[in-house]
Amino acid sequence: MKKLHSLEEVNTLVNSGTHVFVFSADWCPDCRFIEPFMPEVEEKFSDLGFIYVDRDQFIDLCQEWDIYGIPSFVAFHNGNEVGRFVSKDRKTREEIESFLTSLSGTAD
Repeated sequence: MKKLHSLEEVNTLVNSGTHVFVFSADWCPDCRFIEPFMPEVEEKFSDLGFIYVDRDQFIDLCQEWDIYGIPSFVAFHNGNEVGRFVSKDRKTREEIESFLTSLSGTAD
């Protein structure tokens, strides 16, 4: 998973192709829960670009995008938000894959 390094990068990624921004933090136990299976999920949904966003490093972006719980997922396709899976709840592999499946057809 590619790691976000700057806010400038956000605009480029949002406006080019289909990207899923994965908001997380090192101290978050629910984020650690999804870590072991995320590489397999990324492989299964290889048509999507996955971007790791450190919540603590990009707190202003979290506020701008209404990310008040982690881990959370926000998807963009060519400048348009096409899906979000944002909550404070722990996410299962099945829930994440169901969300990503719902994005199919946006990556054309």
